[in-house]
Amino acid sequence: MTRRVPLPRWTGTLAVKAAAFITVMCCALAALLGILVHVSVTDQTVGQARELALARLKDATSAFESGDTLLPGAGVDPEGLPPSLRRLAANGQRGTVVGRHHGRPTMWAAGPADHGRTLAVEVDYSQQAHTIAGLDNAILWSSGLAIGATLLVGAFAVTRVTRRLHATALVARRISTGDLDARVHDPLARDRTRPQDEVAAVAAALDSMAASLQGKLMAEQRFTADVAHELRTPLTGLHAAAELLPPGRPTELVRDRVAALRTLTEDLLEISRLDTGRERPALDAEHLSTVVRRAARAADATAGDGTRVRVVRDVYVETDRRRLERVLGNLVANAHRHGRPPVVLTVDGPAVTVRDHGDGYPEYLLEHGPQRFRTEGGATGHGLGLTIARGQAEVLGARLEFANAADGGAMATLTLPQSPPGTAEPPAQSSGPPPSADGS
Repeated sequence: MTRRVPLPRWTGTLAVKAAAFITVMCCALAALLGILVHVSVTDQTVGQARELALARLKDATSAFESGDTLLPGAGVDPEGLPPSLRRLAANGQRGTVVGRHHGRPTMWAAGPADHGRTLAVEVDYSQQAHTIAGLDNAILWSSGLAIGATLLVGAFAVTRVTRRLHATALVARRISTGDLDARVHDPLARDRTRPQDEVAAVAAALDSMAASLQGKLMAEQRFTADVAHELRTPLTGLHAAAELLPPGRPTELVRDRVAALRTLTEDLLEISRLDTGRERPALDAEHLSTVVRRAARAADATAGDGTRVRVVRDVYVETDRRRLERVLGNLVANAHRHGRPPVVLTVDGPAVTVRDHGDGYPEYLLEHGPQRFRTEGGATGHGLGLTIARGQAEVLGARLEFANAADGGAMATLTLPQSPPGTAEPPAQSSGPPPSADGS
Protein backbone atom coordinates (compact mmCIF):
# COMPACT_ATOMS: atom_id res chain seq x y z
CA MET A 1 0.00 0.00 0.00
CA THR A 2 1.51 3.30 -1.10
CA ARG A 3 1.60 6.05 1.48
CA ARG A 4 0.39 9.42 0.32
CA VAL A 5 2.93 12.18 0.97
CA PRO A 6 1.22 15.25 2.47
CA LEU A 7 1.75 18.45 0.52
CA PRO A 8 2.52 21.82 2.14
CA ARG A 9 -0.53 23.91 2.98
CA TRP A 10 0.44 26.72 0.65
CA THR A 11 0.01 24.40 -2.34
CA GLY A 12 -3.74 24.40 -1.73
CA THR A 13 -4.16 28.17 -1.81
CA LEU A 14 -6.13 29.85 -4.55
CA ALA A 15 -3.13 31.95 -5.60
CA VAL A 16 -0.94 28.89 -6.18
CA LYS A 17 -3.72 27.06 -8.04
CA ALA A 18 -4.40 30.11 -10.22
CA ALA A 19 -0.70 30.57 -10.92
CA ALA A 20 -0.35 26.90 -11.85
CA PHE A 21 -3.42 27.09 -14.11
CA ILE A 22 -2.16 30.26 -15.82
CA THR A 23 1.30 28.73 -16.30
CA VAL A 24 -0.08 25.52 -17.79
CA MET A 25 -2.44 27.38 -20.12
CA CYS A 26 0.31 29.80 -21.22
CA CYS A 27 2.72 26.93 -21.85
CA ALA A 28 0.10 25.04 -23.84
CA LEU A 29 -0.82 28.14 -25.88
CA ALA A 30 2.83 29.03 -26.48
CA ALA A 31 3.62 25.46 -27.55
CA LEU A 32 0.65 25.38 -29.92
CA LEU A 33 1.51 28.72 -31.52
CA GLY A 34 5.20 27.79 -31.71
CA ILE A 35 4.42 24.50 -33.43
CA LEU A 36 2.11 26.20 -35.91
CA VAL A 37 4.67 28.88 -36.76
CA HIS A 38 7.50 26.32 -36.96
CA VAL A 39 5.55 24.01 -39.26
CA SER A 40 4.39 26.87 -41.49
CA VAL A 41 7.84 28.46 -41.92
CA THR A 42 9.54 25.07 -42.30
CA ASP A 43 7.09 23.98 -44.99
CA GLN A 44 7.62 27.25 -46.85
CA THR A 45 11.43 27.06 -46.58
CA VAL A 46 11.61 23.39 -47.55
CA GLY A 47 9.21 24.00 -50.42
CA GLN A 48 11.40 26.75 -51.87
CA ALA A 49 14.52 24.62 -51.51
CA ARG A 50 12.74 21.66 -53.12
CA GLU A 51 11.64 23.74 -56.12
CA LEU A 52 15.20 24.99 -56.59
CA ALA A 53 16.61 21.46 -56.34
CA LEU A 54 14.07 20.08 -58.85
CA ALA A 55 14.79 22.94 -61.26
CA ARG A 56 18.50 22.18 -61.09
CA LEU A 57 17.77 18.46 -61.56
CA LYS A 58 15.81 19.30 -64.69
CA ASP A 59 18.70 21.31 -66.11
CA ALA A 60 21.15 18.54 -65.17
CA THR A 61 18.95 15.95 -66.86
CA SER A 62 18.85 18.02 -70.08
CA ALA A 63 22.64 18.44 -70.02
CA PHE A 64 23.15 14.72 -69.32
CA GLU A 65 20.90 13.68 -72.20
CA SER A 66 22.64 16.17 -74.53
CA GLY A 67 26.05 14.92 -73.52
CA ASP A 68 27.07 18.28 -72.08
CA THR A 69 29.20 18.74 -68.99
CA LEU A 70 27.20 18.68 -65.78
CA LEU A 71 27.20 21.77 -63.59
CA PRO A 72 28.89 21.72 -60.15
CA GLY A 73 26.69 20.01 -57.58
CA ALA A 74 25.28 17.55 -60.13
CA GLY A 75 26.50 14.03 -60.81
CA VAL A 76 25.66 10.42 -61.52
CA ASP A 77 25.52 8.19 -58.45
CA PRO A 78 27.28 10.81 -56.34
CA GLU A 79 28.80 9.95 -52.98
CA GLY A 80 26.55 10.62 -49.99
CA LEU A 81 23.26 10.30 -51.89
CA PRO A 82 20.57 9.08 -49.43
CA PRO A 83 19.55 5.46 -50.10
CA SER A 84 15.88 6.41 -50.20
CA LEU A 85 16.50 8.61 -53.26
CA ARG A 86 18.49 5.82 -54.95
CA ARG A 87 15.56 3.42 -54.54
CA LEU A 88 13.15 6.09 -55.78
CA ALA A 89 15.26 6.76 -58.90
CA ALA A 90 15.63 3.02 -59.52
CA ASN A 91 11.84 2.88 -59.77
CA GLY A 92 11.89 5.61 -62.42
CA GLN A 93 10.70 8.44 -60.15
CA ARG A 94 12.03 11.76 -59.01
CA GLY A 95 12.19 13.04 -55.47
CA THR A 96 13.87 15.26 -52.93
CA VAL A 97 15.10 14.80 -49.38
CA VAL A 98 17.01 16.86 -46.80
CA GLY A 99 20.15 15.23 -45.45
CA ARG A 100 23.69 16.01 -44.40
CA HIS A 101 26.68 15.95 -46.78
CA HIS A 102 30.20 16.86 -45.75
CA GLY A 103 28.87 17.97 -42.35
CA ARG A 104 26.36 20.51 -43.63
CA PRO A 105 22.60 20.41 -44.36
CA THR A 106 21.90 19.56 -48.01
CA MET A 107 18.79 19.35 -50.15
CA TRP A 108 19.07 16.41 -52.55
CA ALA A 109 17.07 15.95 -55.72
CA ALA A 110 17.45 12.75 -57.77
CA GLY A 111 15.97 11.06 -60.79
CA PRO A 112 16.66 8.08 -63.08
CA ALA A 113 19.60 8.07 -65.57
CA ASP A 114 20.63 5.43 -68.13
CA HIS A 115 21.55 1.84 -67.30
CA GLY A 116 19.86 1.98 -63.86
CA ARG A 117 22.02 4.77 -62.60
CA THR A 118 20.86 7.79 -60.62
CA LEU A 119 21.30 11.41 -61.60
CA ALA A 120 21.32 13.70 -58.55
CA VAL A 121 21.96 17.33 -57.63
CA GLU A 122 22.71 18.82 -54.23
CA VAL A 123 21.72 22.28 -53.00
CA ASP A 124 23.27 23.88 -49.91
CA TYR A 125 20.56 24.00 -47.25
CA SER A 126 22.66 25.61 -44.47
CA GLN A 127 21.12 29.08 -44.67
CA GLN A 128 17.58 27.74 -44.53
CA ALA A 129 18.47 25.46 -41.61
CA HIS A 130 19.99 28.39 -39.72
CA THR A 131 16.87 30.44 -40.42
CA ILE A 132 14.61 27.74 -39.00
CA ALA A 133 16.89 27.25 -35.95
CA GLY A 134 16.88 31.01 -35.31
CA LEU A 135 13.10 31.05 -35.62
CA ASP A 136 12.80 28.22 -33.09
CA ASN A 137 15.03 30.08 -30.62
CA ALA A 138 12.99 33.25 -31.08
CA ILE A 139 9.80 31.29 -30.46
CA LEU A 140 11.25 29.81 -27.25
CA TRP A 141 12.49 33.15 -25.91
CA SER A 142 9.31 35.03 -26.81
CA SER A 143 7.17 32.24 -25.32
CA GLY A 144 9.18 32.36 -22.09
CA LEU A 145 8.85 36.14 -21.86
CA ALA A 146 5.14 35.98 -22.66
CA ILE A 147 4.58 33.26 -20.03
CA GLY A 148 6.53 35.23 -17.42
CA ALA A 149 4.71 38.47 -18.13
CA THR A 150 1.31 36.73 -18.14
CA LEU A 151 2.17 34.93 -14.91
CA LEU A 152 3.17 38.18 -13.20
CA VAL A 153 0.04 39.99 -14.34
CA GLY A 154 -2.15 37.01 -13.43
CA ALA A 155 -0.50 36.62 -10.03
CA PHE A 156 -1.02 40.32 -9.33
CA ALA A 157 -4.69 40.10 -10.28
CA VAL A 158 -5.24 36.88 -8.32
CA THR A 159 -3.37 38.25 -5.29
CA ARG A 160 -5.73 41.21 -5.15
CA VAL A 161 -8.69 38.85 -5.12
CA THR A 162 -7.16 36.45 -2.58
CA ARG A 163 -6.20 39.36 -0.32
CA ARG A 164 -9.83 40.42 -0.22
CA LEU A 165 -10.90 36.81 0.38
CA HIS A 166 -8.40 36.51 3.25
CA ALA A 167 -9.77 39.72 4.77
CA THR A 168 -13.32 38.36 4.49
CA ALA A 169 -12.30 35.04 6.09
CA LEU A 170 -10.51 36.87 8.91
CA VAL A 171 -13.62 38.93 9.66
CA ALA A 172 -15.76 35.77 9.59
CA ARG A 173 -13.45 34.14 12.15
CA ARG A 174 -13.62 37.24 14.35
CA ILE A 175 -17.41 37.15 14.20
CA SER A 176 -17.42 33.45 15.10
CA THR A 177 -15.38 34.24 18.22
CA GLY A 178 -17.93 36.85 19.33
CA ASP A 179 -16.57 40.07 17.83
CA LEU A 180 -19.81 41.25 16.28
CA ASP A 181 -18.38 44.70 15.54
CA ALA A 182 -16.04 43.23 12.91
CA ARG A 183 -16.84 44.21 9.33
CA VAL A 184 -15.14 43.60 5.98
CA HIS A 185 -15.89 47.01 4.40
CA ASP A 186 -14.81 45.81 0.97
CA PRO A 187 -14.09 48.86 -1.25
CA LEU A 188 -16.11 47.48 -4.15
CA ALA A 189 -19.05 46.67 -1.87
CA ARG A 190 -19.07 50.22 -0.49
CA ASP A 191 -18.88 51.90 -3.90
CA ARG A 192 -22.14 51.00 -5.64
CA THR A 193 -21.16 52.88 -8.80
CA ARG A 194 -18.40 50.34 -9.57
CA PRO A 195 -19.09 46.86 -10.98
CA GLN A 196 -19.59 44.33 -8.20
CA ASP A 197 -17.72 41.04 -8.35
CA GLU A 198 -18.38 37.85 -6.40
CA VAL A 199 -15.93 38.73 -3.61
CA ALA A 200 -17.70 42.04 -3.04
CA ALA A 201 -21.04 40.22 -2.95
CA VAL A 202 -19.73 37.78 -0.31
CA ALA A 203 -18.24 40.62 1.74
CA ALA A 204 -21.47 42.62 1.59
CA ALA A 205 -23.50 39.55 2.58
CA LEU A 206 -21.15 38.87 5.52
CA ASP A 207 -21.37 42.47 6.73
CA SER A 208 -25.15 42.39 6.43
CA MET A 209 -25.33 39.08 8.30
CA ALA A 210 -23.06 40.39 11.07
CA ALA A 211 -25.12 43.56 11.44
CA SER A 212 -28.36 41.59 11.56
CA LEU A 213 -26.93 39.09 14.03
CA GLN A 214 -25.54 41.87 16.20
CA GLY A 215 -28.90 43.63 16.23
CA LYS A 216 -30.75 40.48 17.22
CA LEU A 217 -28.25 39.57 19.93
CA MET A 218 -28.28 43.09 21.33
CA ALA A 219 -32.07 43.03 21.40
CA GLU A 220 -31.97 39.67 23.18
CA GLN A 221 -29.40 40.95 25.66
CA ARG A 222 -31.44 44.06 26.38
CA PHE A 223 -34.56 41.97 26.81
CA THR A 224 -32.79 39.54 29.17
CA ALA A 225 -31.25 42.35 31.19
CA ASP A 226 -34.54 44.27 31.37
CA VAL A 227 -36.53 41.22 32.45
CA ALA A 228 -33.96 40.25 35.07
CA HIS A 229 -33.75 43.82 36.34
CA GLU A 230 -37.52 44.21 36.55
CA LEU A 231 -37.83 40.90 38.38
CA ARG A 232 -35.22 41.87 40.91
CA THR A 233 -37.35 44.39 42.82
CA PRO A 234 -40.50 42.25 43.28
CA LEU A 235 -38.36 39.21 44.10
CA THR A 236 -36.61 41.17 46.83
CA GLY A 237 -40.00 42.06 48.31
CA LEU A 238 -41.22 38.51 47.89
CA HIS A 239 -38.14 37.20 49.67
CA ALA A 240 -38.68 39.61 52.56
CA ALA A 241 -42.34 38.58 52.78
CA ALA A 242 -41.37 34.87 52.75
CA GLU A 243 -39.12 35.45 55.73
CA LEU A 244 -42.14 36.70 57.70
CA LEU A 245 -44.19 33.55 57.12
CA PRO A 246 -44.67 31.22 60.10
CA PRO A 247 -42.41 28.15 60.22
CA GLY A 248 -43.68 25.07 58.42
CA ARG A 249 -43.36 22.95 55.32
CA PRO A 250 -45.28 25.38 53.05
CA THR A 251 -43.03 28.22 54.17
CA GLU A 252 -39.95 26.16 53.35
CA LEU A 253 -41.30 25.45 49.87
CA VAL A 254 -42.05 29.13 49.26
CA ARG A 255 -38.62 30.23 50.48
CA ASP A 256 -36.95 27.57 48.34
CA ARG A 257 -38.77 28.70 45.20
CA VAL A 258 -38.10 32.35 45.92
CA ALA A 259 -34.39 31.57 46.40
CA ALA A 260 -34.38 29.66 43.10
CA LEU A 261 -36.00 32.63 41.35
CA ARG A 262 -33.48 35.03 42.84
CA THR A 263 -30.59 32.80 41.75
CA LEU A 264 -32.01 32.56 38.24
CA THR A 265 -32.45 36.32 38.07
CA GLU A 266 -28.91 36.99 39.24
CA ASP A 267 -27.58 34.45 36.73
CA LEU A 268 -29.48 36.16 33.91
CA LEU A 269 -28.11 39.53 34.96
CA GLU A 270 -24.59 38.12 35.03
CA ILE A 271 -25.00 36.56 31.60
CA SER A 272 -26.30 39.84 30.20
CA ARG A 273 -23.22 41.63 31.55
CA LEU A 274 -20.93 38.99 30.07
CA ASP A 275 -22.68 39.26 26.71
CA THR A 276 -21.81 42.93 26.45
CA GLY A 277 -18.10 42.04 26.33
CA ARG A 278 -17.23 44.95 28.60
CA GLU A 279 -16.34 42.98 31.72
CA ARG A 280 -12.74 43.48 32.84
CA PRO A 281 -10.87 41.38 35.44
CA ALA A 282 -9.40 42.88 38.61
CA LEU A 283 -6.02 41.14 38.64
CA ASP A 284 -4.19 40.03 41.75
CA ALA A 285 -1.47 37.43 42.39
CA GLU A 286 -2.08 34.38 44.57
CA HIS A 287 -1.36 30.68 44.88
CA LEU A 288 -3.71 28.82 42.55
CA SER A 289 -4.18 26.04 45.09
CA THR A 290 -5.43 28.58 47.65
CA VAL A 291 -8.16 29.81 45.32
CA VAL A 292 -9.10 26.23 44.42
CA ARG A 293 -9.42 25.16 48.06
CA ARG A 294 -11.51 28.21 48.86
CA ALA A 295 -13.83 27.45 45.93
CA ALA A 296 -14.10 23.81 47.06
CA ARG A 297 -15.06 24.83 50.61
CA ALA A 298 -17.69 27.25 49.31
CA ALA A 299 -19.14 24.53 47.06
CA ASP A 300 -19.21 22.03 49.95
CA ALA A 301 -21.04 24.57 52.11
CA THR A 302 -23.74 24.78 49.45
CA ALA A 303 -23.87 21.19 48.14
CA GLY A 304 -23.06 19.45 51.39
CA ASP A 305 -20.80 16.93 49.68
CA GLY A 306 -17.07 16.34 50.08
CA THR A 307 -14.85 17.73 47.37
CA ARG A 308 -11.27 16.52 47.09
CA VAL A 309 -8.43 18.83 46.12
CA ARG A 310 -5.24 17.33 44.72
CA VAL A 311 -2.22 19.54 44.04
CA VAL A 312 0.30 18.13 41.56
CA ARG A 313 2.15 21.36 40.93
CA ASP A 314 1.21 24.69 42.45
CA VAL A 315 1.89 28.02 40.76
CA TYR A 316 1.33 31.69 41.38
CA VAL A 317 -1.22 33.18 39.02
CA GLU A 318 -2.24 36.72 38.28
CA THR A 319 -5.99 36.60 37.94
CA ASP A 320 -9.31 37.88 39.24
CA ARG A 321 -9.92 35.73 42.33
CA ARG A 322 -13.65 36.46 42.48
CA ARG A 323 -14.23 35.46 38.87
CA LEU A 324 -11.97 32.40 39.19
CA GLU A 325 -13.87 31.23 42.27
CA ARG A 326 -17.09 31.79 40.37
CA VAL A 327 -15.89 29.56 37.51
CA LEU A 328 -14.67 26.81 39.81
CA GLY A 329 -17.74 27.03 42.02
CA ASN A 330 -20.06 26.57 39.05
CA LEU A 331 -18.02 23.63 37.75
CA VAL A 332 -17.99 21.92 41.16
CA ALA A 333 -21.71 22.60 41.68
CA ASN A 334 -22.48 21.13 38.26
CA ALA A 335 -20.36 18.06 39.07
CA HIS A 336 -22.24 17.49 42.35
CA ARG A 337 -25.63 18.11 40.78
CA HIS A 338 -25.29 16.01 37.62
CA GLY A 339 -22.44 13.62 38.40
CA ARG A 340 -21.52 11.21 41.17
CA PRO A 341 -18.92 11.51 43.92
CA PRO A 342 -16.10 11.76 44.41
CA VAL A 343 -15.60 15.19 42.83
CA VAL A 344 -11.88 15.85 42.47
CA LEU A 345 -10.15 19.16 41.75
CA THR A 346 -6.62 18.69 40.43
CA VAL A 347 -4.15 21.59 40.27
CA ASP A 348 -1.33 20.94 37.80
CA GLY A 349 0.50 24.16 37.03
CA PRO A 350 -1.87 26.74 35.54
CA ALA A 351 -4.49 24.06 34.75
CA VAL A 352 -7.32 23.05 37.09
CA THR A 353 -9.34 19.93 36.30
CA VAL A 354 -12.76 19.32 37.85
CA ARG A 355 -13.84 15.70 37.54
CA ASP A 356 -16.79 13.70 38.76
CA HIS A 357 -17.54 9.99 38.35
CA GLY A 358 -20.98 10.14 36.81
CA ASP A 359 -22.24 9.52 33.27
CA GLY A 360 -20.23 12.34 31.71
CA TYR A 361 -21.25 15.34 29.64
CA PRO A 362 -23.88 14.95 26.90
CA GLU A 363 -22.76 14.87 23.30
CA TYR A 364 -24.21 18.26 22.38
CA LEU A 365 -22.16 19.93 25.13
CA LEU A 366 -18.93 18.28 24.03
CA GLU A 367 -19.56 19.32 20.43
CA HIS A 368 -21.02 22.82 20.82
CA GLY A 369 -20.24 23.81 24.39
CA PRO A 370 -22.75 24.74 27.12
CA GLN A 371 -26.01 26.26 25.93
CA ARG A 372 -28.52 28.27 27.90
CA PHE A 373 -31.70 26.55 29.06
CA ARG A 374 -30.71 23.25 27.48
CA THR A 375 -30.39 20.08 29.53
CA GLU A 376 -30.74 16.44 28.56
CA GLY A 377 -31.30 13.11 30.18
CA GLY A 378 -33.75 14.38 32.78
CA ALA A 379 -31.17 16.72 34.33
CA THR A 380 -32.45 19.57 36.46
CA GLY A 381 -31.37 23.19 36.18
CA HIS A 382 -31.31 25.76 33.42
CA GLY A 383 -27.90 25.20 31.86
CA LEU A 384 -26.73 28.63 33.03
CA GLY A 385 -23.97 27.52 35.41
CA LEU A 386 -21.62 26.21 32.74
CA THR A 387 -22.55 29.10 30.44
CA ILE A 388 -21.51 31.58 33.13
CA ALA A 389 -18.35 29.58 33.81
CA ARG A 390 -17.35 29.76 30.17
CA GLY A 391 -18.14 33.48 29.97
CA GLN A 392 -16.13 34.30 33.10
CA ALA A 393 -13.26 32.15 31.81
CA GLU A 394 -13.19 34.24 28.64
CA VAL A 395 -13.02 37.41 30.75
CA LEU A 396 -10.01 35.91 32.55
CA GLY A 397 -8.38 35.02 29.24
CA ALA A 398 -8.51 31.35 30.26
CA ARG A 399 -9.43 28.29 28.19
CA LEU A 400 -12.26 26.07 29.44
CA GLU A 401 -12.55 22.63 27.83
CA PHE A 402 -15.09 19.88 28.42
CA ALA A 403 -14.44 16.17 27.96
CA ASN A 404 -15.42 12.75 29.26
CA ALA A 405 -12.88 10.55 31.02
CA ALA A 406 -12.03 7.22 29.44
CA ASP A 407 -13.08 5.33 32.57
CA GLY A 408 -16.25 7.38 33.08
CA GLY A 409 -17.09 10.77 34.45
CA ALA A 410 -17.11 14.36 33.23
CA MET A 411 -13.91 16.43 33.10
CA ALA A 412 -13.75 20.22 32.86
CA THR A 413 -10.25 21.66 32.44
CA LEU A 414 -9.61 25.34 33.08
CA THR A 415 -6.23 26.56 31.81
CA LEU A 416 -5.24 29.99 33.03
CA PRO A 417 -2.98 32.24 30.96
CA GLN A 418 0.68 32.34 31.90
CA SER A 419 1.68 35.66 33.43
CA PRO A 420 4.67 37.50 31.96
CA PRO A 421 7.87 37.14 34.02
CA GLY A 422 7.91 39.41 37.04
CA THR A 423 4.17 40.14 37.05
CA ALA A 424 3.03 37.36 39.40
CA GLU A 425 5.65 37.08 42.09
CA PRO A 426 4.84 35.61 45.52
CA PRO A 427 3.85 38.20 48.09
CA ALA A 428 6.55 39.24 50.54
CA GLN A 429 6.64 37.45 53.86
CA SER A 430 5.59 39.60 56.80
CA SER A 431 6.30 39.29 60.51
CA GLY A 432 2.59 39.34 61.35
CA PRO A 433 0.37 36.41 62.24
CA PRO A 434 0.02 33.57 59.74
CA PRO A 435 -3.00 33.54 57.44
CA SER A 436 -6.15 31.86 58.58
CA ALA A 437 -7.36 28.49 57.36
CA ASP A 438 -9.68 29.96 54.73
CA GLY A 439 -6.83 31.77 53.04
CA SER A 440 -7.91 35.28 54.02
